Amino acid sequence: MSDGWIEVCDKDDIDEEDVLRFDHGGQTFAIYRSPDDTFHATAGLCTHEKIHLADGLVMDDIIECPKHNGRFNYKTGEAKGAPVCVNLKTYPVKIEDGAVFISLPSSGA
Repeated sequence: MSDGWIEVCDKDDIDEEDVLRFDHGGQTFAIYRSPDDTFHATAGLCTHEKIHLADGLVMDDIIECPKHNGRFNYKTGEAKGAPVCVNLKTYPVKIEDGAVFISLPSSGA
């Protein structure tokens, strides 16, 4: 848990082409497992109306918001379709000993 890396879950807790909600430090994150078995992390709320993206649909490298169907590329955070026009923040991810970790900026440094 040092170096800003936070353990999220076991990698097998996320199916391929799926998303998991992770809450930490008063923030919500979305952790994705792509069809090519890579892991990614973004802010967990849609930039349009603050809806939880973990309730959305993952297709290839796209997450679709469950409220208004706005789409983001979860690998880059890029907003891909109306009504979303503000990109998602992305976070580094690593896998160690079968666990998924995300790197969060330290809040007090």
